[in-house]
Amino acid sequence: MNLSVFLLTSCVALAAGLSALDSPPLSSFSQVVIAPAPPFTGEGDYRYESTPGWGPMPGNDPVPTHGGVARDKAGNVYVSTNTRGIVVFNPDGTFKKDIGREYNAIHSLTLREEVGTEYLYAAWLGGSQALKLKTDGTLVLKIPCPMESGKYDPARLWKPTAVDAAPDGSIFVADGYYLSYIHKFDAAGKYLLTFGGKGKDDNTFETCHGMVVDRREETATLLICDREGRRLQQFDLDGKFVATIAKDLRRPAAVAVGYGHIAVAELEARVTIFDRKNKLVAHLGDNPDRNQWANFNIDPPQWDPLIFTAPHGVCWDNKGGIFVQDWNRNGRVRHLKPVK
Repeated sequence: MNLSVFLLTSCVALAAGLSALDSPPLSSFSQVVIAPAPPFTGEGDYRYESTPGWGPMPGNDPVPTHGGVARDKAGNVYVSTNTRGIVVFNPDGTFKKDIGREYNAIHSLTLREEVGTEYLYAAWLGGSQALKLKTDGTLVLKIPCPMESGKYDPARLWKPTAVDAAPDGSIFVADGYYLSYIHKFDAAGKYLLTFGGKGKDDNTFETCHGMVVDRREETATLLICDREGRRLQQFDLDGKFVATIAKDLRRPAAVAVGYGHIAVAELEARVTIFDRKNKLVAHLGDNPDRNQWANFNIDPPQWDPLIFTAPHGVCWDNKGGIFVQDWNRNGRVRHLKPVK
C-alpha cells in the first residue's frame, strides 16, 4: 500500500474511533417532550372541565347571542338570543324549545323564585323595556322608560342592559348603554329612585353593563359591572356605595352569584371567580389570542372548548359549575363543571 494512502486511511479510522468514544449513545440523549394542554381550565381547587357537546343551537344554525343565561330548579337553561327570543335547553344541553319569540335581543336574564313560582327578569334591549316573564314566556310585567326620574328626554335614550329583583320584590334596572343610571322600582313596577350616572368616582359608572342582587348575606346588596371602568362595584339597595370588589378586570359584562361564589363574565375573553369572601380565586378560559378578545365574528372551527372569546352572560348550576354565553354571531354557550 502506498504510504500516503496508508496514513490517510489510518487517520480516518482513528478519527471515527475517537468520535465514537466521545459521543454518548443515542439512548442517553434527553428526550424533548411537549406536554399536552391540560383537559381543564382554572387552578388549584377551582379547576373546571368542559361538558362535550353541550348547548348546540337548534338545527346547528347560526343564532347570534348577545344576552344572558339563566337556570331553573329543574336544571333547564335559558339563553337569550338576537333572533329566536329565548332558547331553552334541557339539563343535558339538548335543545328543548323557544319562548318569548316576540322579545328578540334580550340583553340579560336572571331567574328568581317568588312564593313558589319561578320568573325570568330580562332587560329587553330590543324593545327598551324591563320584563318579568313566566318560564313559559308569558308576560307578567313590563317596565318602560322611567320618565319620573327626570333623566330622559326623549325616552329613546333609555337602554336597559340588566334587570334583577331583590328579596322584597323590588326591581332594579341598569341603563348600561347610554346614561349609566340604576333605577329602582317596587314589585308592581312603580318608580322609586335613581342613582349612579356617568363618571369615574365610587358613586358613578362609565358603563353599568351587568348587575345582580347578591343574596349571600342577610342584607342583600347589588353587584354592578362597570364595564368600561373595568371594575366590580357593590351598592346597598338604597343606592349607596359599599365597596369596590375588584379593579382592572377585562371589561366585565355580567355577574352571577351562586354556590356562595361570584362569577364575572369579562368581554375580553375570560371568566373570573371570586370566593365567599370576595377574594379572587381563579381565571377561567383565558384566551391567549388577543385578536379573539371581544370578537363577535369568531366561527366554530376556531373555538376551543376550554377557551372563551367574548363572555357576555353567566350563571351557576347547582353543583358549582357555570354556564357561559359568548357574544357571538353563531351563538355559543358552554357548560363548565368542576374537576373532581
